[in-house]
Amino acid sequence: MSLIKYEIFRTVVEVGSLSKAAEALKLTQSAVSHAIAGLEEEFGFTLLIRSRSGAALTQNGEKMLVYIQEILKSNEQLLQEAAKINGLETGIVRIGTFPSVSIHWIPQIIKLFREDFPLIDIKLYEGNYDDITKWIAEGKIDFGFLSLPVSKSFDTIPVKEDPLLCIVPATHPLYERDTIHVEQLRNEDFIMPKSSIDNDVRRIFKKHRITPTIQYEIVEDQAIISMVQNNLGLSILPEMILYHLPETIRAIPLEGNHFRSIGIAATSLTYMSPSAKKLIAFIRNWLNP
Repeated sequence: MSLIKYEIFRTVVEVGSLSKAAEALKLTQSAVSHAIAGLEEEFGFTLLIRSRSGAALTQNGEKMLVYIQEILKSNEQLLQEAAKINGLETGIVRIGTFPSVSIHWIPQIIKLFREDFPLIDIKLYEGNYDDITKWIAEGKIDFGFLSLPVSKSFDTIPVKEDPLLCIVPATHPLYERDTIHVEQLRNEDFIMPKSSIDNDVRRIFKKHRITPTIQYEIVEDQAIISMVQNNLGLSILPEMILYHLPETIRAIPLEGNHFRSIGIAATSLTYMSPSAKKLIAFIRNWLNP
């Protein structure tokens, strides 16, 4: 079976339609459609459901995608290893990031990495922690940034500690404090981040044996900041999220060593492409010079 068909199939799944896949791969839509039909004929079942809104995986398609991604990843590793032997640094690295990493780290990393390794392409997949965990497990990405700890089935490397800060509106008595003790939050109305960050926040309260008075559970970071600004409660968020805060809000350190540990996770840090290993080493050196 042709790896070109596999690449076409993966691209259709990633972009959600045959026409967009044809545009991305610089092929005709007829060629893309023919490749998918050929795969379905070889496998003996339907892989995609086509509609006016795009293309979606069938249940059998989901199963086959996992193996196809693994085959494509192994082929990329093979080609990169051959290039390495020939003295070339080339390849594609697919990484998963969440918004604060995308904003603060990724642009500078890509810019500087390209200067040293112009033949290595980086593809970004942005999502939340659950998305990135799924992409790693499925083999869609080579590695991803996550808040540690994660599934024991992954290999991980801690790369940065991101302090957790309490955000307080100007009208609150704690606004002028240099630091806040978690005990001072015991009777405060609290806005809990409804994402994987809440694991870090709940761990803080559990350590101090406090059950917070949760008024709201919110997914969007900016919505939490807005609610704090409107005196609806206090919250705790990572420092990397708290940039360009309104003047009526302060981000105040918590007493003690409270942070989220940002790490790199992969199914295997040993058996990955040379380009992926090169990028991970570059990221670690950049974050901890």
